[in-house]
Amino acid sequence: MSEIRPYLNNPDLIGEQPCLIFANTVGGSRQAAAREHLHDYTDLLAWSRHAGLITASEAQRLLTEAARRPLEANRVFERTIFLRETIYRIFSAIAAGGVPETADLRILNEALAEVLAKLEVTPTETGFTWSWRNEPEALDGMLWPVVRSAGELLTSAQLHHVRECAGDTCGWLFIDTSRNHSRRWCDMNDCGNRAKARRHYARSRARITEKV
Repeated sequence: MSEIRPYLNNPDLIGEQPCLIFANTVGGSRQAAAREHLHDYTDLLAWSRHAGLITASEAQRLLTEAARRPLEANRVFERTIFLRETIYRIFSAIAAGGVPETADLRILNEALAEVLAKLEVTPTETGFTWSWRNEPEALDGMLWPVVRSAGELLTSAQLHHVRECAGDTCGWLFIDTSRNHSRRWCDMNDCGNRAKARRHYARSRARITEKV
């Protein structure tokens, strides 16, 4: 392809943190009818652009680079899906009040060791800041902030507010930022409204049955 196509799934970027937004690039429930939203490296670039992890020019440059190195781009994509599912399992376990599998944490730690080596301290007008090493030909560069955010979320106070959507046909992860931390749905306008509609239908059917 000569240009990046728009990313049409999850337009609202549900998840609050890059790692959870990334985990939510699967529609439906992983335990039932999951719908894959990333099918190839071009999809990954489209999502990364949509999520603000890379610029339009960076996405176009990586698309050109992927066309030059298709086998490597495919390996990066396969690793992307592997990491995404690892991240999902880790935070899904935590959302359920459990403990992530040791093997999944090992995979994430290996990715962190590789990714954090790409960070540098660089000067600014007011001091210093963290920045990513300039590697314009790195086909996996968009994954660096995703992996970093997973490590940061695991070691932050927000970890206790990671939730998994209670929708019957959803499995998206999010951080519950509600005042009393009672949010159950990834999006009240989507899964929340469907749940309300089902409850309303059930109550209506119950009243009809009682009258009969």
